[in-house]
Amino acid sequence: MRSPKQPARASSGRYVSRLTSGTLAVIMAGGRGERLGGLTAHRCKPATPFGGKFRIIDFVLSNCVNSGIRQISVLTQYKAQSLIQHVQRGWNFLRGEFAEFVEVVPAQQQTGGHWYLGTADAVYQNLELILSHRPKHVLVLAGDHIYKMDYGPMIAYHVEKGADITVGVVEVPVAEARSFGVMTTTEWNRITRFSEKPANPDPMPGRTDVALASMGIYVFNTRLLEKMLVEDALDPGSAHDFGKNIIPKSIADRQVFAYPFQDVKTRAQNYWRDVGTIDAFYEANLELVHVNPELNIYDEEWPIWTYQVQQPPAKFVLDDGERTGSAVNSMVAGGCIVSGSQVRSSLLFSNVRVDERSSIDHAVLLPNVHVGAGCTIRRAIVDEGCDLPPGTQIGVDLEADRQRFHVTDRGVVLVTPDMLRAP
Repeated sequence: MRSPKQPARASSGRYVSRLTSGTLAVIMAGGRGERLGGLTAHRCKPATPFGGKFRIIDFVLSNCVNSGIRQISVLTQYKAQSLIQHVQRGWNFLRGEFAEFVEVVPAQQQTGGHWYLGTADAVYQNLELILSHRPKHVLVLAGDHIYKMDYGPMIAYHVEKGADITVGVVEVPVAEARSFGVMTTTEWNRITRFSEKPANPDPMPGRTDVALASMGIYVFNTRLLEKMLVEDALDPGSAHDFGKNIIPKSIADRQVFAYPFQDVKTRAQNYWRDVGTIDAFYEANLELVHVNPELNIYDEEWPIWTYQVQQPPAKFVLDDGERTGSAVNSMVAGGCIVSGSQVRSSLLFSNVRVDERSSIDHAVLLPNVHVGAGCTIRRAIVDEGCDLPPGTQIGVDLEADRQRFHVTDRGVVLVTPDMLRAP
């Protein structure tokens, strides 16, 4: 192992490519996303639309492909049909004859009569499949976060440190760290403690205002992962979870390191969002309409791949006083028609229709939404497939909204088709 006083050197593209080509990515995509409320009533969190034309899982899948990792297993469980369809339609371009694949693996009760008991159990139940691909390293990823990351340098860091396990970490304010797995580390990133959602998070070395939170990204040496999962499966007291069991138990007698998710040149914290609440989902989407958003989805060097229906360009029609079709400080996806209405500081996904004399302000409209004439929508998320009757008012009177819809503590209104159908 390299001396801990020596920083990990930047690896050449060829070195990283060799490492990534021998790595299998296992994406945990079975999350319920319960804190997203009605947005996950009929879909799992990774399948939730994001950013105008993508789904949340597209970001981790794009990270894998752009990093040179072309062997990817997606583990599903909860309400997975829309996710399965999306991956099958949009991610079938890899070449099987070159041992490239994105395979969707449904929960199959491989080891008994129970579904996945935790993240570690999910990987354990698919251990035979994982070993059949003979990877040198296994990269375990969460499928429900928004970020752009080259996994190659992280795997190279894992090798150079002589690590048994490497955990991807981000800096978060101490006050917010209670919602994450928090790591205590030495100055050289050796993990000495791992606490799952602690009441009093340990700050990072040299800082009192921030803590190191797990990104849900782990690099394992394959044989060690197999040994640890088998041991964990035999432990009746385990929750069979990486954050609660596998990582904490490994710290005492194994080389477990933290990998800071930072810009290689500036050491600044890179963009990473856990859009696990309605407010976080709303804010992360609307950040994209800013002039220079922190997440650049227009980056040609790191494209975000997805499946999308072939649709015509967005159209803005009518220019007659109050009936003027326009959008300002907004993103509007293909297939949208804004007819004699005004859209401000909003994000319209594919195939949204807005009829005349309506006003859309600071709103996120998911695919296939129809807004009738004379509607007002402010600070709201309107879920896929909603048909808003003419004259609908959302975000104008929050007390009235609470009678029909869901209103968050920050005053964001969530509207779903189920809510609209309710008596």
